[in-house]
Amino acid sequence: MNTQPSPPTAAIKPKELTIHGHTRVDNYFWLRERENPEVITYLESENAYTEAIMAHTKPLQEELYAELVGRIQETDSSAPIKKGEYFYYDRTEAGQQYKIHCRKHGSLDAPEEILLDENALAASTKYFKLGIFQVSPNQQLLAYSSDTSGGERYTLVVKNLATGEMLADAVPDTFYSVEWANDNRTLFYNKQNEVWRSDRVFRHTLGTDPSEDIEVFHETDELFNVYMHKTRDDAYLVITSASMETTEQRFLHADMPEGELTLLAPRKRGWRYFLNHRQGEFFILSNEEARNNKLMVTAVANLAPANWQTFIPHNPDKLLENVDVFADHLVVYGRFNGLHTLDIHNFSGSIRQPVAFPEPVYAIQVSENPEFVTDRLRFVYTSLTTADTTVELDMDTLEWHKIKQLPVLGGYDPANYQSERTFATAPDGTQVPISLVYRKGLVRDGRNPCLLYGYGSYGASMSPSFDQKRLSLIDRGFIYAIAHIRGGKEMGRQWYDQGKWLHKKNTFTDFIACARHLINEKYTSREKLAVNGRSAGGLLMGAVTVMAPELFKVVVAGVPFVDVVSTMLDESIPLTTGEFEEWGNPKEEEYYKYMLSYSPYDNTEAKAYPNILITAGLNDPRVQYWEPAKWAAKLRALKTDDNLLLLKTHMGAGHFASSGRYDYLKDITLEYAFILDNIP
Repeated sequence: MNTQPSPPTAAIKPKELTIHGHTRVDNYFWLRERENPEVITYLESENAYTEAIMAHTKPLQEELYAELVGRIQETDSSAPIKKGEYFYYDRTEAGQQYKIHCRKHGSLDAPEEILLDENALAASTKYFKLGIFQVSPNQQLLAYSSDTSGGERYTLVVKNLATGEMLADAVPDTFYSVEWANDNRTLFYNKQNEVWRSDRVFRHTLGTDPSEDIEVFHETDELFNVYMHKTRDDAYLVITSASMETTEQRFLHADMPEGELTLLAPRKRGWRYFLNHRQGEFFILSNEEARNNKLMVTAVANLAPANWQTFIPHNPDKLLENVDVFADHLVVYGRFNGLHTLDIHNFSGSIRQPVAFPEPVYAIQVSENPEFVTDRLRFVYTSLTTADTTVELDMDTLEWHKIKQLPVLGGYDPANYQSERTFATAPDGTQVPISLVYRKGLVRDGRNPCLLYGYGSYGASMSPSFDQKRLSLIDRGFIYAIAHIRGGKEMGRQWYDQGKWLHKKNTFTDFIACARHLINEKYTSREKLAVNGRSAGGLLMGAVTVMAPELFKVVVAGVPFVDVVSTMLDESIPLTTGEFEEWGNPKEEEYYKYMLSYSPYDNTEAKAYPNILITAGLNDPRVQYWEPAKWAAKLRALKTDDNLLLLKTHMGAGHFASSGRYDYLKDITLEYAFILDNIP
């Protein structure tokens, strides 16, 4: 007897949507009605169906969860960072979901001072996310923010670290940027408008009513968001207005918080620049006539762009990603041939030295470096087989000092694993890199299971870094692969430009080419290939699923941006307008037709699809819950196969799923169990 539960069915309520003389019929538009009990009932029924279908995998999920937890040093601490007379670090305790933030005065042997225990803050809520964590310049006050819904609106509060007292200065609905002025009593913070665009910067003086805070900047252009930072030497507060294509920066001396903002250079469409400061000079990263960026320098007293001098010229073959300015050194972060580069410039000797790395495929992550006057640079080195390693680099000698390596319990030995890089040929002939990691001894006979990951949007580069969670798949014979597709910036700015706007479909065809390459070269086969991606990577999953469903056995689409046309036509949805410079504006017919040609929701039709797991967050401000819900409903109504289709909606979370570290691992076990259950 078949005891398989019947899948939920969403009601069909046709709605006509007409623009540019073209009419679409959306049968599930009604799922946008968040307050409609029928919507919540449908989402809950999908959750119940997922739970029922996956019930037989509970032992496997428990096994996977035990593995994931078993590789973690549950009670652990981060590498301490020295700032002034204090050493700052955070730590975790076994069984506790969140971090504990601490410091010690003068010495690591000194008594511990607990600054903030996230576990205590999260005790009364199902979701907790720490936003900013900013200690005042005199290190006596702590400003921090938190979100308890997943909606990414943060409440900012201030704690007196000497007394433990919480000040009355609570500011609701802040975003991710908060900075102290040098007077230790003035805070600058940004706020979002009704569509989640960060458009305003306010100044708050401790002890005053937040409702009386002074608005110091308002960005009126709907394509732009604002955020802040202080220069490393603490001399200037910098307010950045940024769209996907253009930036504009204003600055204020941090000793004069009530002073006037100074504009560095007026915005020009397509011009992106970012300033750093040292000894009366601004070092400015600029893309003007330099697609891969160049570094300029000018005196603070001589701001006109005509006076800017070239410090590092443009290199068409190497992306200049970022620079970090210290008292005696300039650190240059770049990318060449898809890999990170790191160069150290010594101001005293005008010597530029490249840093060598021990593996052919690797990644580095910028670490916190709070001290301006230092000869040490801290970063994290990692690879597909090397666990994250915190390094302090002597910027004069280039000598490495290993500070801490992420512990990987359970007998992990990197010598048992192998990584490599291969290249797929895209339809237009472009060579697309793929990073792979697997157990040594792998035989390329087409019988290996494989999980292929991709993202490919916003210029975000997917680095070949270590992730201990993958071991649960790799140790079961899987190849883990990362497709470095266009839309990222792995191969330079042009790599991004070729995967956006009217070139967006390159992202999808690149990924399909990577899948075919892995199959043709007998790394895996169609019956053994799983793919996954989240957010814009979820769009990728949706697009390749409707374009080439025959290639994949399993698809995991996390919070997928799949209803592209309808979302980008609705400027009332959070974050839509700012995305025009990534996807285009469908109110222009050319962009409408192009988006319509790849939008997964609009291109879903009656045919066979792979096994698909879709996730969503009810409170997600980035990808509204109804996009994955609508896609699941349409797939269920049209697909002609008997493969699994599951929708899992987090009813009390947002874009980033569960907030606690153990709960997040349970999210991963569901995805892994789905993959393993459908790839024998």
